[in-house]
Amino acid sequence: LKVLSRIDSILQSPRAPPSIFRPSKGPVQNYIKENGQGCGFEHLPLTIEMWADQLTALKDLHRSLRKLSLELLPWNTKDPQDNRESIRVEDLQLIVDAILEELEHKEKNSRTQSLQTLSAIVSHFQKLFDVNSLNGVYPRMNEVYTKLGEMTNAMRNLHELLELDSSAPPTVVVDTVGKLCDIINKNVTEQVQQLLGTQDIHSIIDKLEEHESFFPPFQALIQDLLRLLEISNMDDILPAVQNLK
Repeated sequence: LKVLSRIDSILQSPRAPPSIFRPSKGPVQNYIKENGQGCGFEHLPLTIEMWADQLTALKDLHRSLRKLSLELLPWNTKDPQDNRESIRVEDLQLIVDAILEELEHKEKNSRTQSLQTLSAIVSHFQKLFDVNSLNGVYPRMNEVYTKLGEMTNAMRNLHELLELDSSAPPTVVVDTVGKLCDIINKNVTEQVQQLLGTQDIHSIIDKLEEHESFFPPFQALIQDLLRLLEISNMDDILPAVQNLK
């Protein structure tokens, strides 16, 4: 009876769960209280077993939270509850609160660092591409993107025309184009020398000056002959003159 009275006082406490006491619907023969009424404690052993399981699970949850805390808060290694046999919900709540506080702090710092990083990137872009205001950043980005696309296409075409590997750097392309220009210039010089019949640059200049002084009067003479003979083809001049004889 003393045990039942003790249990009854606990159940009537304001802190007791409201569903722990369920009055018996039938006659109770095993437990009789002092006032002679039946006691609704038939389900109490199952409830106590459930509580025991929950207390065991509470310890497991505490260990898991401690592992998580050590991962997120490696500097916070002190835990006065580690050696206690009974773990309270308050102990777990303290760990959770510490983790949440650290996550909020990290999130706030992350947002601040992100804004600083973005500001630094925009400022660097403005310096690189000579943009004076933020409003000019997007137009200049579009311009840079367009120019980059044109240059990429031009380099791709040059690689194909010069039969170079696609991984060849721009310096190789420039060197190859320079060599082709040297070859072309050399061939042109040789052709001019062969045409003028000389290998000396001064002789070439003299030849050109002779042609410059001779060709205009010769051209005027040919035009006069074509007009007088009433013909249009220079090859017909000689036959027309022979017919006049």
